[in-house]
Amino acid sequence: MLGSSWIAPVSRWVLWEASAGGSDAPSSVELAFIDPMLRRRLSRQAKMALFVAHQCAYDQIGVRFVYASRHGELARTTAMLNDLANNEALSPTAFSMSVLSATPGLFSIFQKNTAPSTAISAGLDSFGYGLLEACLQLKAKPEQPVLLVYADEALPDVYGEAEMSDFKPHAVGLLLQTGATVQVDCRTCLSTDGLNTEPDSRAFFRCLEEGHSHWNWNKCRP
Repeated sequence: MLGSSWIAPVSRWVLWEASAGGSDAPSSVELAFIDPMLRRRLSRQAKMALFVAHQCAYDQIGVRFVYASRHGELARTTAMLNDLANNEALSPTAFSMSVLSATPGLFSIFQKNTAPSTAISAGLDSFGYGLLEACLQLKAKPEQPVLLVYADEALPDVYGEAEMSDFKPHAVGLLLQTGATVQVDCRTCLSTDGLNTEPDSRAFFRCLEEGHSHWNWNKCRP
């Protein structure tokens, strides 16, 4: 995998990021395309993922969906594990919303989209593998755009793992299309500058915003 390179043709990109306190979520106005009854059941991670997905691909017909997340709906899953530990019955709604493929499934319902979707979770490398998967899908079928959404939240305190000091819950949406004006040269590499604490998703979005044409996927991990 190290030393690999590929091109990401990006036609649209959107970031949603929580404030420093990390307690907010996309507003009802931003999520007006979702039925209010369902909107109340969504976690913040699902809300921010669906928001960027809609912003990137609201007018796309038959777009393929690649969804990536470091740990998926871990907060919801942890709550269900606590319920089991307390001998409480699990909520069928909570269970159905906890699976990694729930978010792309919901988006396909909103869009009436029957195109394939893929869900990827690979820890700190989830964004990189999601981007690689999306680009490979576009390469295999260049005429059909691919939507990549990455969403990430802080780990629940029960796991006792420290987050990166500047981490904020966020979601990034990318629409990949053949012939896009922005062509990013992506490469995997070992870091020679020590540990990079910036999330890959934020680094790639910064690359797009600042107009860079190269992005290095740092594979040096703690």
